Amino acid sequence: MSSYDTVTLLTDFGTEDEFVGVIKSVIWSVAPHVRIVDLCHEVAPFDVRGGGLMLARSAQYLCPGVVLAVVDPGVGTARRAIAVEVGGGQSVLIGPDNGLLAPAVAMVGGAGRVVELTNPEVQLSAPSGTFAGRDVFAPAAGHLCAGLSFELLGPAVDAVSLLPGLMPISRDEDGGIESEVLWADRYGNLQLNVDPDEVQAWGDQVVVVVGGRRRVARRIRTFGELRTGELGMLVDSYGLAALVANRSSAGAELAIAAGDQVRLEPLGDDAGAADTVGEVIVSFGRRSS
Repeated sequence: MSSYDTVTLLTDFGTEDEFVGVIKSVIWSVAPHVRIVDLCHEVAPFDVRGGGLMLARSAQYLCPGVVLAVVDPGVGTARRAIAVEVGGGQSVLIGPDNGLLAPAVAMVGGAGRVVELTNPEVQLSAPSGTFAGRDVFAPAAGHLCAGLSFELLGPAVDAVSLLPGLMPISRDEDGGIESEVLWADRYGNLQLNVDPDEVQAWGDQVVVVVGGRRRVARRIRTFGELRTGELGMLVDSYGLAALVANRSSAGAELAIAAGDQVRLEPLGDDAGAADTVGEVIVSFGRRSS
């Protein structure tokens, strides 16, 4: 029997309502000793892909324990509620089987045992089917932390049957890279689904094309290397290429956000052609056309 002393929460609930506090209280009512880490509650409403990306970026840094993630636009439908062991049982991810957990599970080495959360003895009586975070997921997290055996949460599920996370794929096209913005943080830095090694041979400058407009980004190591108004590209804290500005928003500068497409091109000899904002498309992984 395993027990855990940390629960990490990620939701799209925000903090204006009581939802997050209720979930914490349900967990503490079963496992009062547990520490709760608020990873984020500001995932955009219903944004399963964005929540999955955030969880995947964070996964390798999270304290071992239970990770409870709820971005669940299909709550109350036939979608499954699941718990997934990872790291040989060092951690358990709990949430809806809608692709939210899949990127993080892959990031930490894949799924071990998986169960569907159907045991009514470790759930709350629900007046409706609209708050699985309170009635299903939080009690499961609390009981695991209190020492409940994993298999008592519900019947085993074949990990192969879990819904995968859907991530955009960048591609080579006409000498450039078509990509997508994976993430725009609160500073306006734009994470791309581009491995920095893919543009290494292009030299110190990259052409960014957005909506037919072109802009040169200088490849840098730190924000402070950029002058005011200059666009840069650096390796971000997760190892991906990111478009940035110094003490300002690259997203605002380029008028793009997460999910927007961007094209990257080598500067070549035609430096004068790239003097305005351009388009970039980014995603995890790449494929050659």
